[in-house]
Amino acid sequence: MRKLTTTELNRVSLTEYRQIKKIDIIVVLDNIRSLNNIGSFFRTADAFRIAEIFLCGITACPPHREIHKTALGAEESVKWRYFDSTEEACICLKEKGYEINAVEQIENSIILDEFIPKEKSAYIFGNEVDGIDDCVLKYCDNAIEIPQEGTKHSLNVSVSAGIVMYTLFNTLKNN
Repeated sequence: MRKLTTTELNRVSLTEYRQIKKIDIIVVLDNIRSLNNIGSFFRTADAFRIAEIFLCGITACPPHREIHKTALGAEESVKWRYFDSTEEACICLKEKGYEINAVEQIENSIILDEFIPKEKSAYIFGNEVDGIDDCVLKYCDNAIEIPQEGTKHSLNVSVSAGIVMYTLFNTLKNN
């Protein structure tokens, strides 16, 4: 066994990446506090060709040294927009015809394995302590829950994002 070289990984350039067809998925960050988590969202979105990230409320925006430490440049490849509030972002999404999905443990949530994503959809990830703000949930068409069987029933928000984005990519990549 040996590690692949950078050349063998067939990485695309930033220019090539910007021209690649993206999956029409928007990831919405609802008041994410940790700059490392924000950077992780960018890096994961780059890996799975997510169209755009909406940064809302207290969520910090690039350029920022701490975001870059985790994003490793993905903040340059992934399109993003800032909104003063997540509600404002949801209104924008609804006007553009997006289905909005909360990634949250709530009543009547759909287990991720059973969820059938629409290509033109958005996924909201909430604050590390409080989750998605209650006033934002009224804009959501569905809630998706990642099944967990341990004692915590809680994952780091960027870990949750990785699981959800991979699942969406795997389901929608050939559309």
